[in-house]
Amino acid sequence: MQPYVLVLYYSKYGSTKEMAHLIANGIEATGIAVKIRTVPELSTVVEMSAPSIPAEGDIYCRLDDLENCSGLALGSPTRFGNMASEMKYFWDQTTSLWLNGALHHKPACVFTSSGSMHGGQESTLLSMLPPLFHHGMMIMGLPNANPALSHTKSGGTPYGASHVSGPRHDLTLSQDEKILCEEQGKYLGQIVQKLQSL
Repeated sequence: MQPYVLVLYYSKYGSTKEMAHLIANGIEATGIAVKIRTVPELSTVVEMSAPSIPAEGDIYCRLDDLENCSGLALGSPTRFGNMASEMKYFWDQTTSLWLNGALHHKPACVFTSSGSMHGGQESTLLSMLPPLFHHGMMIMGLPNANPALSHTKSGGTPYGASHVSGPRHDLTLSQDEKILCEEQGKYLGQIVQKLQSL
């Protein structure tokens, strides 16, 4: 099987999805294949189960997509300084992978978007790390060697790429935010390449 990086995200209004695709572009620029996956919506009332393949957009992640990846980029919008419940629910279903150590020694990074500059971006990024630590993954941030990290007036943190979408979620990604997404993808792709060569 050809090595690939899994870009796994949840997006409500589209910003996190756009970031996921920019990160995927950065990964692919290093010559590493990418699988882009999302997770389904949750409902507090179970009326019927969602189809296994969405009607449109990126397909839902299966555990084997995660198990067989060589690296992971994980993204979620900010929900009161935490990852979205849809993403948390997905990780709550990964016990079988934890039991067999399927993700040990695989590099991973995180990314997020929020409605405001102080909407909890960094705490959201940090909230996505505990499952990755428990799975034995190697966590990587966004090095300050990227000039856009110092110049950005909106999203972008050493913990991972981020975006400020505005209170109505209608602000497009700034040029710096786009650059940081692609650079984070390139960095992850390069790490995967180096680990593959060992």
